[in-house]
Amino acid sequence: MITAKAAAVRAREICALAPIVPVLVVEDVAHARPLAEALVAGGLPALEVTLRTPAALEVIAAMADVEGGVVGAGTLVTPEDVRAAKEAGAQFGVSPGATDALIAACEAEGLPLLPGAATASEAMALYERGYDMLKFFPAEASGGAPALKAIGAPLPQISFCPTGGVSPSNAQSYLSLPNVVCAGGSWVAPKDKVVAGDWTAIEALARAAAALPR
Repeated sequence: MITAKAAAVRAREICALAPIVPVLVVEDVAHARPLAEALVAGGLPALEVTLRTPAALEVIAAMADVEGGVVGAGTLVTPEDVRAAKEAGAQFGVSPGATDALIAACEAEGLPLLPGAATASEAMALYERGYDMLKFFPAEASGGAPALKAIGAPLPQISFCPTGGVSPSNAQSYLSLPNVVCAGGSWVAPKDKVVAGDWTAIEALARAAAALPR
């Protein structure tokens, strides 16, 4: 069991570990450990494994053993997702939005949650429940950094991890905002390099992302 306040504190601590949280879609569990090791070695310890592939839960289990890493489950949608992710070894959860059932399941399972919000009303509703560290999703489609800056003006007490369309070319526009702790991005683990097992290249991408100022 975890309270909303404790969940928000832990989510903020995880988000503060590095400027970028890799958003990972992993098809083959054999890639899990070397991918996590490369990203952690490059300075990106918080890893979000999306539940979008049949191998996702096995990938989380494999990554959970990587020293220095903090593996989480992304794309949590149902209470069943939450329970499966926690059982696999996820240390935090990320959701594209938020429902009462999903939040209750995360709190019951003791899984810190980074809940998604795209509007001021959604952010305020989550803040009312005790969540002040949120995912801004889909970031670019929801107006990008200008929209997030505008939301931050009346709601300075809420922080965000923008995800969705964040890239090396626009990451700095988000990270420079006072209400952004980190950003989620998939470019640090491109599919072609993962499939090829080019862990050196992935570590280099991670190192560059970890060096982004915020």
